[in-house]
Amino acid sequence: MPFAGPQRLVPPGVPLSSLPAVDFVTISHDHYDHLDLPSIAALAKRGATFIVGLGMGNLVREVGGHVVELDWWQDTDVAGVRVHCVPAQHFSGRTGLSQNERLWVSWVVEGPTRKFYHAGDTGYFDGFKEIGERLGPIDLAAVPIGAYDPESIMRFVHMNPEEAIHAAVDLRAKHAIAMHWGTFDLTDEPIDEPPKRFHAAAEKVGWNSDVAWILAVGETRRW
Repeated sequence: MPFAGPQRLVPPGVPLSSLPAVDFVTISHDHYDHLDLPSIAALAKRGATFIVGLGMGNLVREVGGHVVELDWWQDTDVAGVRVHCVPAQHFSGRTGLSQNERLWVSWVVEGPTRKFYHAGDTGYFDGFKEIGERLGPIDLAAVPIGAYDPESIMRFVHMNPEEAIHAAVDLRAKHAIAMHWGTFDLTDEPIDEPPKRFHAAAEKVGWNSDVAWILAVGETRRW
C-alpha cells in the first residue's frame, strides 16, 4: 500500500469520485453488503475492471461495468498483478428465489514482490490450508472476525476471531488484518467484542499488534 501512517483516503460521506484511480475491483459474492450496484456503476464510469466469481457478471454488466468471471483456482492478469480466485465457505443469493446460483469466492492478489489475500465472507474450513500450500506464503491476509453469534447458526458461513487467526496461520500469512466487524450490528455478540478476542487469539500464537492489525476507520499502513 503506498500510503503511510493513519490518514483518511475518503472520509465518511465523500463520494467514490474522490478516490484515487481504481484499476480493478474484486467482488466476493452477491450479497447486498458486498455487491452494491450504485457503487459499481460509479466505479465503472471511472474505468475500473470488475473481477468476480462465476455467475456474477450479469449484475456488473447491467450497470455498465467491464467484468471478468472466474471459477475457483482460475486467475487473470490485470494492472501488473495476477488475481487468483480461490475457494470460500459461504453462500449466495440476493432474493429468496435465487439461492446459490452465483459463486462465492476469496481472492489472492499476487504482485511482483508481495501477495494479498481477501477472504470476503467465509466460515473456517480446510480450504485455507490448501490456499496456503498452493499460493502462500501470504504477506497480508484480510480475515473476517465478526457476525459469529449464535455459533450454531453462523459457524458455517462466518468465522469468529479465533478461527480468523487460525485461518491466517493456515494461509502462512506474515500479517493479518481484521475486517467484517463494527459496521453493521448483524448478530448477537457485543459489537466491540471481536477485536478484543482477535488480539487475544493472536497473542496465543505469538503475534503482537504489529502482526495482527485492527485499523481505525480511514487508517492505512505500509506492508
